[in-house]
Amino acid sequence: MVESLIELDAEVPDFSAQMTGNKEFRLSDHKGKNLVLYFYPKDNTPGCTTEGLRFRDLYPQFKQAKTEIFGISRDSIRSHEGFKAKLDMPFELISDPDETVCNMFNVMKMKNMYGKQVRGVDRCTFVIDSRGKLVKEWRGVKVPGHVDEVLEFVKTIS
Repeated sequence: MVESLIELDAEVPDFSAQMTGNKEFRLSDHKGKNLVLYFYPKDNTPGCTTEGLRFRDLYPQFKQAKTEIFGISRDSIRSHEGFKAKLDMPFELISDPDETVCNMFNVMKMKNMYGKQVRGVDRCTFVIDSRGKLVKEWRGVKVPGHVDEVLEFVKTIS
């Protein structure tokens, strides 16, 4: 098991990755804002679609709480662009095909898929505050009610 490079209440090391909109995400570009980074297994799957739609629907409230949202998976930029357009997401999706960011946050795990062991992204959400510190994490997330819980938390720090 890979140790997480990031600990609760510690500053998150700067990182960058490609994201939708033909842009590059760089953590240091977001100092002064709270960030929600939600890791999800795969574009266009039922749970990931439900979670993405809920983040989309509550996005104005996250913005009100001075919080930006970014979804992250191993899918390609092309796949992300299609998923984002299909769901009309107002936030960007980060592509992590080489698992650099996934490993940094220790979200890769073995899962059972149709009786087979496969390595995949564990659904997890992280909140980084305006100073760049990891202030909250949810691991092994179940989608129902989760996004509402994240919103309630960010309201307490903004």
